[in-house]
Formats: sequence, C-alpha cells, structure tokens
Amino acid sequence: MITYILFVVGFLLLIKGADLLVDGSASIAKKFKISNIVIGLTIVAFGTSAPEFIVNIFASVRGNTEIAIGNILGSNIANILLILGISSIIYPIVAKKNTVWKEVPLSLLAAILVGVMANDALIDNNSYSGLTRIDGIVLLAFFIIFMYYTFGIAKNTEETTDIPTTNQMGVGKASFFIVAGLLALVFGGNWIVEGAVKIAESFNISQSLIGLTIVAIGTSLPELATSAVAAYKKQADIAIGNIVGSNIFNIFWILGVSALIRPLPFSASSNPDIAMTILASAILFLIMFTGKRHTIERWEGILMIMTYIAYISFLVITS
Repeated sequence: MITYILFVVGFLLLIKGADLLVDGSASIAKKFKISNIVIGLTIVAFGTSAPEFIVNIFASVRGNTEIAIGNILGSNIANILLILGISSIIYPIVAKKNTVWKEVPLSLLAAILVGVMANDALIDNNSYSGLTRIDGIVLLAFFIIFMYYTFGIAKNTEETTDIPTTNQMGVGKASFFIVAGLLALVFGGNWIVEGAVKIAESFNISQSLIGLTIVAIGTSLPELATSAVAAYKKQADIAIGNIVGSNIFNIFWILGVSALIRPLPFSASSNPDIAMTILASAILFLIMFTGKRHTIERWEGILMIMTYIAYISFLVITS
C-alpha cells in the first residue's frame, strides 16, 4: 500500500519540484539580466519537461526501459491530442508562421527519426532493435541544433510580456527553491518508477502500458497547466509553443540522454505506439490547414480528445 501512496505523492513532488526549479532558476537568470524570452524558451521549457526527464533517468538507470520509452511516447501523444485539445476548447489556438512551418514539422521529424532508429531489425535485418548510445548522440546533436534555432528566435524577437516570468527574489531564496525543486524531482521520480513497476507486477500488465498511460499523463501535468492557463489568457503562442517545444525536448533531449545511460531496446509491439506518436504530430500539422488556417478550433480540439480516448481504450483492450 505504501508503494501506491508514494506513487501518487511522487507526481505531486514532480509537479511542485518543477515549479520551484523554474521559479528559482528564472529569478537568478533575471539577476544576470537574461531576457524574458530566453528564460521562457529555455528555463521554463526545461522545467515543464523535468518530470519526464527525471522519470526517464531513474527508469534507464534501473533498467526499466519499457517505462522510459512508454513515458516519452505517451507524453508526446498526450501533449498533442489531449492537452492541445483541451486548450483549444478553452480558447481557439492560433499558431504563428514559424510554429507551423518549422517547429511542428521538426516535432514530426523527431517522431519519424525515433521510428527509424528503433527498427534496426526491420531495416537492416539485425537481431537488435532499439536506441543505441550512438543513436543517443545523434538525438542530442539534433537537440543542440534546436537550441541554436531557439536562441536565434530569442535574439531576433523583441522583449514581450507574454513570456512566463517569476517574481524577483533574493539569491538565497532562489537557491533554496532550486535545491528544494531538485530534491522533490529526485524523490518524486524515484517513487513513480518504483510504483509503476509494482503496479505492472500486481496487475500482470506490461510496464510499457503503465508508461504510456498513467506515467505519461502524470508527467505531462505541467504542460497541461501551462497550456490551459495560456489558452485561458488568450496567449496562443505559449499554449502551442509549450507543447511543440516539449515534444521536441522529450525526443531529442530526454530520449537522447536515456539512450546514453542505457541502450533502449524496442520490440515490434512498440511500433503501434511509435506510429501513434507520428500520427499525432501529423494530425497537428494537417489541422493547421483545415478549417480556419493556422488555427486549432474548438471542434478540432474535441476530435483530438476523442482520438486520444480511442487510443487509450485500444491500449487497455489489447493489453
């Protein structure tokens, strides 16, 4: 019973830990006169992806690679179909040209790249399929390119009030927030992985299913909070940019680091989930050109949520 309690507490610690880490880091960044947009595109982006990152680090170190893979694939699917769906129902989301033609296609490329890398057995008739350490290095190289692109945007963008910032605080308090946030992330991440393994064993279901559903949705809660609030405030750039950026982070950064720690074996049974990750990104790109141009309308958001529910139902029925 205590394992299940810690599993739930772990999610609370992850969310609060990410929040404290962002607040403390952003406050210190402001002291060094780093612009709001750079803080938003880096510190806030890393912060909302911190739960997925910490869970994957623990899962990789412990050898629970199914949870590591399922967490990332499931988070990316939930980010687009569920979170963007909910956000667009709150208020229709209008994407900027850069997001439509550069960032969304890059998130689609990332999903396709994982699909190719994870299917060595199908492509080269190898006995092993999965992300090797070399694959991890390639993913991290793409991540560096993405960060270079991100800083290029920051350099050419005027300071705006739309980028999330925090209240200024003293260095001591900010440092305490950073340390407390990191500790919360570490303990929360460890308890979530332990709980996920225990639940899978208790109900005789795969760790992959737990990773794709409960863990993925739980680690995506910061993105849900950020995008939903942004949609309510009619800040469309943050609502969609947070999700697309998170998906790119998840694959290039988190899967890259996870594969470096321990190669991630993929089985053929994971291909439907990879295909769904690719499909979700493709759906987002196509929605930009259906109905109102470059806009996710409320009816499209409802269809996205229904698609997500159908996918989760498929996972449960076939488990």
